[in-house]
Amino acid sequence: MTSRPRPHPSSTPPAAGSARAVVLIGFMASGKTSVGRALSHMLGWTFHDLDARVEAQEGRSIPQIFREAGEAHFRHAEREALSTLLKELSPSSPAVIALGGGAFAQSEIRRLLAQAGVPAVWLDAPHEELWQRCLGEAVDRPLARNQNQFRQLYEERRKHYTEAALHIHTNGKDVAEIAEELIGRLGLNRHLKEK
Repeated sequence: MTSRPRPHPSSTPPAAGSARAVVLIGFMASGKTSVGRALSHMLGWTFHDLDARVEAQEGRSIPQIFREAGEAHFRHAEREALSTLLKELSPSSPAVIALGGGAFAQSEIRRLLAQAGVPAVWLDAPHEELWQRCLGEAVDRPLARNQNQFRQLYEERRKHYTEAALHIHTNGKDVAEIAEELIGRLGLNRHLKEK
């Protein structure tokens, strides 16, 4: 009898209604934070933005971390913040977690998610659309200064994003539509509001 290899947990959707967390991944401006907030509201789950946790942990903004300590330090802080957050998760308090654009490209981040059995959902859009979204935001993105470098970085990270349990195209959809699609495709149960 031959045994088939087991799928990577971050690439396997949870059984319907069994998830204790869902992680949103994707490139800059793919909608991880906006969709994450909407999704957590629809599900009645807690929302965590990993970038915000890193900023709180470091006591400075992400652009400051990049300027003052470099990207390697930021990536280390990102792993520490996710590790701490995953240890805090419990079935009684499920969560939606939005990762920064480069987080899932790190093998250690993917390993942490796999060990925790938390599925990753890739929010995707064409890089041209993501670039236009970045231009329209009043957000300082240290890695979004040049369109050619932006496109190259998107292509580099894309191969890691393909390991996600679910791939959702966001172009042409609003935040609520994306959150609804995610709930349906993962078989999650919507939060029932009290009358």
